[in-house]
Amino acid sequence: MPQPSYVHGASATPLIGETIGVRFDRIAERFAERDALIVRHQQVRWTYRELQRRVDAFAAGLLALGLEPGERVGIWSPNNAEWVVAQLATAKAGLILVNINPAYRLAELEYALNKSGCSALITAARFKTSDYVGMLNQLAPELADATPGKLEAARLPRLRLAINIGGDSVPGMLRFEDVYDLGGDVERERIANLADTL
Repeated sequence: MPQPSYVHGASATPLIGETIGVRFDRIAERFAERDALIVRHQQVRWTYRELQRRVDAFAAGLLALGLEPGERVGIWSPNNAEWVVAQLATAKAGLILVNINPAYRLAELEYALNKSGCSALITAARFKTSDYVGMLNQLAPELADATPGKLEAARLPRLRLAINIGGDSVPGMLRFEDVYDLGGDVERERIANLADTL
């Protein structure tokens, strides 16, 4: 079980001694009906209550997919609402979010995923001239025939799960939207227990 880290430099102001998930829940409870996230290019305007609902559902979905606290989840995407959900959900589930530069190309992606030991990757379909799904398929051609969540790729040996941001279904990948519906009471209880132990 990962242990919380607390480092405090020279300052009279102490750090907040709560995890990101616990702090987010406190803020969401206090400001439930206020705007929490506005993403104009996606026409998203969520209150703290709505964002919290999505974060909790996505965190439970990640655990239902077999990810365990302490595992690494990469995110390879430009700024969007899903990025924020993933950041908060991984924190609540005790997962480590690995931010992968949206400008990375094939060799850089391979290095980043393998060096960090990512078990899962959340990726946009594309950004500018980068076809993220195409590059991932080049690195892991096994993805095309894989059952989502059970990837076994020679060049990416630790990666077993790929999640696609966007509406399109991609062979071997789960849709980001579908992860919301995977978790149940068991996973939500695990998340609550994690908050108490971290």
